[in-house]
This record gives sequence, C-alpha cells and structure tokens, in this order.
Amino acid sequence: MKKKYFSNDTFKFLKELENNNNRPWFNDNKQRYEDLVRTPALNFIEDMSDALPSLTPRFRAIPKKVGGSLMRVYRDARFSKDKTPFKINIGINFRHESAKDVHAPGFYLHIANEQSFVGAGIWRPESKTLKKIRECLDENSRTWLKAKNDKAFAEFFTFRGDSLATKPRGYDIEHPLIEDLRRKDFIALHDLKKTEITADDLLEKTLENYSKATPLMRYLCFAVGQPFD
Repeated sequence: MKKKYFSNDTFKFLKELENNNNRPWFNDNKQRYEDLVRTPALNFIEDMSDALPSLTPRFRAIPKKVGGSLMRVYRDARFSKDKTPFKINIGINFRHESAKDVHAPGFYLHIANEQSFVGAGIWRPESKTLKKIRECLDENSRTWLKAKNDKAFAEFFTFRGDSLATKPRGYDIEHPLIEDLRRKDFIALHDLKKTEITADDLLEKTLENYSKATPLMRYLCFAVGQPFD
C-alpha cells in the first residue's frame, strides 16, 4: 500500500534550520521537527522493517528515536571548524545486524535540500576492515568485477567517496584493480529528486533501489566475513 512520508514542508523546515542553526530557534520549532522530520522518518523506518527482510534478513531497520536507524540531528562539532549544532539533512541508515556503528555495511537514505540520494556500501571502514576488503579484491578480483559491473547496479549507482592519492601499501601501482584498491570508502550513490522523496511510492522505490545494490553488498559482506542472505 502506497504511503507518503515526507512533504515539501519537510524541505522547508530543513531550509529554515539551515538559516537558523542555533539552539534557541530549534527549541522554539521542536514540534515542527517532530511533525515534519522525526515522525515521518520513524514511520518510514518502521515500514521498512517489514519490507527489508524480503531483500535480506541481515540488515536492520530500527524505528527508535535514539540509537536506531535514524541518525542524530545533533552534530558532533568537536573537531570541526563548523560549530553549528544541528544537521540540515535527514540520515537513515539500515546497518548489518553485526554492526555497532555507521562504519559497517549498510543501506542509506539521505534527504537534504542541497542533495538527496540513496546509497549502499561501507563509509570510512576502520583500518582492519579496509584491509580485509582490499585483500578480498586482490584474491577474488573476478567476483568483484562481476559485482561491480552488474548491469542493474552499474547503470544506476556511481561509486563516490575518498581515495588514496597513491597506491596502498603492499600493492603494485600496476595492479589491474588499483583504482578500487585506492578507495577509502566503498560506497555507491544515486541522486534523488525532491519529488521522489515526497512521492507516495518512496518506500517501494527505495527497496527497489537497494535491490540493485545487492551485488555490491553481498560482496562487501563476504569480504568482511559477514552473511548477506
């Protein structure tokens, strides 16, 4: 059954938050945040918790205000020059059941005025995990290329994220997969229009988009020693 979650008012609120990124304004508009951002996001996550197992039983959609799939609105500005206290986007992350944080295999939905997108992969894996992925690429290159070049995946998703300026230690610069071995992020994204976010088929389309990323996710789970199916 189709269902609308986010609206143009959601984007309007995020824009106003961007222009008034301070605690007094947020406190005065907290009910609008609840009505336009957190409640629809939690409803989306709750419905995804019923739908996601049809794709993979290993990833979790957790509709909790704190500690679940909805990322915190509060920024960690301790090590940033930007000291604004609030994020001006909605981040929803469906992590692997074995994951303790965001640096693990996951499906993602990002909603913002500047850019909205659907994503899949591992963002900034810790050094041990990154080492496992690179070793798997080196040892199972044929399987990696099959996943990376899967028609549905390759036509829809684009790899983004940071890469090393040179080769990683232990690998030849002439390695046939050197561009992939250089990656520090193994994430694939596809930009979405605002009309797609506010449509009444957002849940169905998001699940369909995640299904296109299953070759990548299955490979990454294999690389880090976790089940996908």
